[in-house]
Amino acid sequence: MSQHPSTASIPRLSFEFFPPRTEGGKASLGRVAEKLNQLQPAFFSCTYGAGGSTRDGTCETVKQLLDMGIDAAPHLSIGADDEQQTFALLDQYRDMGVRRIVALRGDLPSGMGRTRIVNNAESLVKRIRAHSGDHFQLEVAAYPETHPDARSPAEDLRFFSEKVNAGANGAITQYFFNPYAYFDFMDRCSQAGIDVPIVPGILPITNYEGLIRISEKCGADVPRWLRKRLEELQEDEAGLKSFGVDVITRLCEDLLAAGAPGLHFYTLNRWGASLAVCKNLGHWA
Repeated sequence: MSQHPSTASIPRLSFEFFPPRTEGGKASLGRVAEKLNQLQPAFFSCTYGAGGSTRDGTCETVKQLLDMGIDAAPHLSIGADDEQQTFALLDQYRDMGVRRIVALRGDLPSGMGRTRIVNNAESLVKRIRAHSGDHFQLEVAAYPETHPDARSPAEDLRFFSEKVNAGANGAITQYFFNPYAYFDFMDRCSQAGIDVPIVPGILPITNYEGLIRISEKCGADVPRWLRKRLEELQEDEAGLKSFGVDVITRLCEDLLAAGAPGLHFYTLNRWGASLAVCKNLGHWA
């Protein structure tokens, strides 16, 4: 008879939402959260639009989740906010009961080009630590396939190391479909003396055109074999979703077998594929 794994051996699980724009979207997100919360994730995170464009929506979504008894981690990017605006938002989150923040650089302002700007994630981590001390668990982003704005993998790794040294407790990666990108990144982090938990970001596959569009925008590689199979299945919605669940399940199995500390699902405010993959893996079902 199979035994349930001990609590200590269960990988960390988290899910990511974006702030809904309508009352119907808020109600739908509540239903999605209830479905996924059956798996007892460590937290749900909520994105923060470019330049703080969804600041209020992020706060409202975080409050909605907290009111449901769910741990919620708002994303926060430094954008164009001055220190006092950032400090006020941090105080608001602390008073709401938030204990974790995903600290990001955010999108470059229009006209900046592909250059490193002063207000980056390292600056934000320092700003949060200066104001809030160790109150918040801080997660930052990592890029196994190299950030699109970095000149080289070595430069990108240096930027990541600076974020960790500034006070980040851990990281969540951009999604990827080749586990060896993560394995290589972890090897390079180890060689650089970076030892914080780095949780792979996972994007469930449910749609061909949307996946290609998102991946091209964020610089995530879709292997040719996968692109061709999805293209072939794009008119077969059920077949594509079933294939996608199988592909992502195998990816997650490989990552966890190699020692990944957990999984972070980019849900796109849907529950079906994420729940199916998690149940296939057996750690949280």
